[in-house]
Amino acid sequence: MKTMRFSGIILALPAIAALMGTGVATTAAIAQQKQSSMSALKGHNSNAPIDLSADRLEVQDRADRAIFAGNVHVKQDELTLDTTRLTVAYSGGSQQAGGVQIRRLDAAGGVTVHSPSETAKGDFGIYDLDKKLITLIGAVQLNRGDNQLNGSRLVIDLDSGRAVIDGGPPGVNSSGGRVSGHFTVPQKKTQ
Repeated sequence: MKTMRFSGIILALPAIAALMGTGVATTAAIAQQKQSSMSALKGHNSNAPIDLSADRLEVQDRADRAIFAGNVHVKQDELTLDTTRLTVAYSGGSQQAGGVQIRRLDAAGGVTVHSPSETAKGDFGIYDLDKKLITLIGAVQLNRGDNQLNGSRLVIDLDSGRAVIDGGPPGVNSSGGRVSGHFTVPQKKTQ
């Protein structure tokens, strides 16, 4: 069974904090910080079991999908996902010896994803297990400690460890396609 993981996704925060805190950061320090953050996503365990609970379940076996609704909670390893509605697309089933293979998870109604070091929120979430991509769409907010990034879409490639936040197109009540952030910086000791 394939699974999901969401960890170490704010790749640029250590480098930005280092730049802001010291005025100038060495390339080696930035590379080291970026590499240590990136390694948490690389080689993620796609075989860990997924535990799921909800108020209601509807199985649409001919369509190879299951719809979980109401207080949906998904847990895989150290990752949790909470949403109002989750559609699970699968293949296989009882007629195949391998059993059900989850292909994709689509979350709607507000999505919150927690890992040990980050929390990400969005209006919708898609986890494509075959492509190993996690995507959050709509009013995306990514938090790590006191640091925060905001945008319209977040895409995480679990193979490469690359995370991209887009601002999205300009529209009504939007920031005009911009990504925004708030970062804390290390306090210098005064002498």
